[in-house]
Amino acid sequence: MLAFIGRRIAISFLILFGSSFLVYNMEAIAGDPLASLAESSARNKAYLISRLTAQLQLDVPPPARYFIWLKGVFSIFIGHLDFGKTRAGGSVLELIGAAVPVTLRLVTAATVLAIVLGISIGVLSAIRQYSRLDYSMTFVSFLFFSLPVFWIAVLLKQYFAIGFNDFLASGQVTMPFMIGIPLALGLIIAGFIGGERRRFWISYGLAAVGLFALLILLNLINWFQSPGLGIVLVFLFSAGAGIVIAGLNMGFEHKTARKAALTVAAIGAVLYYPFNLIPGEWLNLGLVALLGVISIVVGVFAAGAWAKEDRSALRRIGGLTAFFTGLILILDKLMQVWNPYVNSDAISGRPVPTISAANDLLSTNNYWWQLLDVLLHLLLPTLGIMLISFAGYVRYARSSLLEVMNMDYIRTARAKGLTERTVVVRHALRNAMIPLTTLIAFDLSGLIGGAFITEAIYGWKGMGTIFLQSVSNQDLNLLMGVFFLTSFLAVMGNLLADLAYSALDPRIRIGK
Repeated sequence: MLAFIGRRIAISFLILFGSSFLVYNMEAIAGDPLASLAESSARNKAYLISRLTAQLQLDVPPPARYFIWLKGVFSIFIGHLDFGKTRAGGSVLELIGAAVPVTLRLVTAATVLAIVLGISIGVLSAIRQYSRLDYSMTFVSFLFFSLPVFWIAVLLKQYFAIGFNDFLASGQVTMPFMIGIPLALGLIIAGFIGGERRRFWISYGLAAVGLFALLILLNLINWFQSPGLGIVLVFLFSAGAGIVIAGLNMGFEHKTARKAALTVAAIGAVLYYPFNLIPGEWLNLGLVALLGVISIVVGVFAAGAWAKEDRSALRRIGGLTAFFTGLILILDKLMQVWNPYVNSDAISGRPVPTISAANDLLSTNNYWWQLLDVLLHLLLPTLGIMLISFAGYVRYARSSLLEVMNMDYIRTARAKGLTERTVVVRHALRNAMIPLTTLIAFDLSGLIGGAFITEAIYGWKGMGTIFLQSVSNQDLNLLMGVFFLTSFLAVMGNLLADLAYSALDPRIRIGK
């Protein structure tokens, strides 16, 4: 294994060297940074040309200039990485350092959500092959996959931002939406429940009527202007999430697993009021993350206390239930600050933004206000990127699982009397994940590559924006800084994918 890793790292460095050498020289030959100055009528034109020539070392041939630039990259081994200066005279490393967190914030959530939701729905679609759910998900995935991202962005701006902000002025769902929303969501709910035709239409009717009644109730209590969950709904949602997690891990008939999950949900309900008493001014991201880790540890031990056997599975259920319970508590807290946030002078009743990564007018040290502002600015671009990636993962997961489910060892597992959940989760899904591993690895390694169109539409200045800026301005050092960083992560992602193959399939032996 170590020999294989060593060979792959050596090959990766050779690829990085060759590709960066080619890109550097092709870009250097393709354009002339002095062209705009040569056509200038400025009286000090000669001085400006000589200064830019010295700054960018244009008097050195491109191949030799590349090795001068590469020397700054190799300075990382002495603790001083240097990508050179931009045309404006700033540090390329500082500009990239400012853009990377913006891009990570923009792309990470969309990629993770697309992977989790896409694979989950793709697996469910494969299990229910040729059902209403399968046909619906196939249609939706092909629809989103075929739509251009800029068109989705325009729709999101119009209906999820401008339309929703206008709706908040009254906070009342109008009758057309009170009829249309239950009819549409009812189809989705009934599709996930599945069953024969009679059961489908009964589920659809109950879901539509229930949603219609819920919207009437939300209108009566003016929930959309002052949302909240409260301790009862927090417990019910946490318990529901725990039961689903327990069912997927150990089967829905396993009583001990349900008791362990409900115990963790009950602990979350007990901690509801102490959690809400913590002032937002005392909190920050690090402290909230620490509280989350403590909650997961408590959930692991609380669920493990029920174990007479399968202790590791129960602890996993407890940790996952605690994680989702923490998310529900945070969601409830954000709902509590929604009304004062929306009515503040910086927001003026229009909370969903259509541009920029943050509201510069919002001045507060309350962590929940800051978190809500960040999430609302992430909402539209995250949805736009996620819908495109989500469609691809649905199709890949479905086709991969269907291929595995037709193999001989799956028929053998069923013949041995294993439950369908065990066959799918423990046997089929693990092998179905092998072809998906490459796709996931490249998507994760490309997180800081940026999203050119999305960043431009929503006014975010991330890696995609500075890459386009470097190309249009013929800023060679900036271009190479972005290229080298993204290429390095791409080849490392490929290496991690190869290592993941051996973890997913013991038949694969690397290094021989």
